[in-house]
Amino acid sequence: MEMFTKLIKVDFKLLLREFLVVFFSLFFPAFMILMFGGIYGNKPTEFFGGFGSVDVMAPSYLGVIFAVNGLMSLPLTLVEYRDKKILKRLMATPLKPSYIILSQLIVNFVLTVIGLLILLIFGKLIFNLHFYGNIFLFIFAFILSTLSIFSIGFLIASLISDVRVASTVAYIIYFPMLFLSGATMPLESMPKFMLNISKALPLTYIVDLLKRVWLNSDVSWIKSNLTFEKDIIVLVIILIVCFGLSIYKFKWYYD
Repeated sequence: MEMFTKLIKVDFKLLLREFLVVFFSLFFPAFMILMFGGIYGNKPTEFFGGFGSVDVMAPSYLGVIFAVNGLMSLPLTLVEYRDKKILKRLMATPLKPSYIILSQLIVNFVLTVIGLLILLIFGKLIFNLHFYGNIFLFIFAFILSTLSIFSIGFLIASLISDVRVASTVAYIIYFPMLFLSGATMPLESMPKFMLNISKALPLTYIVDLLKRVWLNSDVSWIKSNLTFEKDIIVLVIILIVCFGLSIYKFKWYYD
């Protein structure tokens, strides 16, 4: 266990050296809150169903944090470790192979939580951000969303062995999700054809789920809310399928 703890510390220090990951995980969502909150304020409006713009955008911007950690940081790190034979060398140590995967899962999850806290602090201090939901339901949605998007990252890492190819694939997946899922621009302002595209993106269901649990305090509405159930079902399917395929296809090293 001591070696596992040291591995987590090393991985976390290495992760903090990645400028793009740190910036988009910790500071970009807060910057978005400052920019759009400064433009629109946080007074209730009809456009956002009687909620303030910052109250609606805050859970949406969490999608940015999920995407950068799950689709960029996690898979590219694992592919780099394998491409440079680091995984092969680690397998010759007393460390269990599962510790390597768990370490990446933990450090990226911790970075996601830190990004959430920074976003909430900025939103609360500057725009009096409100949370209308049930905290336990939000924690459930947060964990499910994290594991679901991370499973896609694991799948990328299991299918691709070259760092440059993995980077290209990650960017191709990352940017459409970032701009067409409601994570940066509200879906309410998008034309119909873009809304149809967004339905094919996993991050859309994460953003929708987080917004629903953020803005609804009455847990009883879940039983009759088909969209909520759809979000849950889609994310669970993604989680099971992607993790299952990644376990089946993953190789620790290539000769």
